[in-house]
Amino acid sequence: MTANCPGCKNESPLIFRAMDFNRKTTSERFNYYRCPSCRLIFLSPNPNDLGKYYPENYYSIPSSIGELAKAAECELYKIDIVKRFASGGRLLEIGPANGSFIYLAKQAGFDAEVIEMDSKCCRFICETIGVKVIQSNDPSEALKGVENYNVIALWQVIEHLPEPWETLEAISKKLKPGGVLIIAAPNPEAFQFRVLGRFWPHVDAPRHLTLIPLSLLAKQALSLGLKPRWSTTADKGALGWNAFGWVYFLTNFTNRRYMKAGLGVVGRIVSSILGPIERLNSLGSAYTAVFQMEK
Repeated sequence: MTANCPGCKNESPLIFRAMDFNRKTTSERFNYYRCPSCRLIFLSPNPNDLGKYYPENYYSIPSSIGELAKAAECELYKIDIVKRFASGGRLLEIGPANGSFIYLAKQAGFDAEVIEMDSKCCRFICETIGVKVIQSNDPSEALKGVENYNVIALWQVIEHLPEPWETLEAISKKLKPGGVLIIAAPNPEAFQFRVLGRFWPHVDAPRHLTLIPLSLLAKQALSLGLKPRWSTTADKGALGWNAFGWVYFLTNFTNRRYMKAGLGVVGRIVSSILGPIERLNSLGSAYTAVFQMEK
């Protein structure tokens, strides 16, 4: 069984069939392929109605700005990364969910905006955080109507997009000279993926449509004038996704609350034991990469 790579169009073999182990929205099985040329892992065919695989509780909306501010404390590392490469200006986040990062960006003095598809998240970000919102499930199209930015960020979003390369190209046209693009995404070179395969929680079928190797992302970015500046698989975010992977892998095997709690403890122990391996270069469950538009 094969499918054509959505990027380089090469015939690609099936590597596994996965179910929605994380959210259990369906009993369907989804086919994932790996391109022998560019190494992109992709779902084919894409579901016609992706929205039905995002349950009501997929996005957690804080009850107040105070609750959001407290929750955002664990994402301070993100704004620290941004400030290493940009001191201010216009910042766009694509796929902000409940707005934790964009809240921090606004607090840091950036002129912040978002593109988001979920109506509840859009309402909260607009009315409670006070940030301009463009509601759209097509970032490429939404970007056509905006001015250029100093910073564009996608935190664990690009893997959800049906047309990631089209979106990347659209982003490249909306960055000011010297502007930076920050992308965090699941790492298909991860130690966990090598061990867990289709059961790896970061496959997250069918919501994750692609798993993009960092080397491939860098190649695509460079072709659009975006020079790689920095990347890691061992930042605070990646370390958190490492623990998430082991915990969810184990707890996905039961629906019993007490068993989930116990298996969650075991998952955290496993994460602690294997932490030294996952901190090695390129083996973490997620990467964060910074690209800069040519001046």
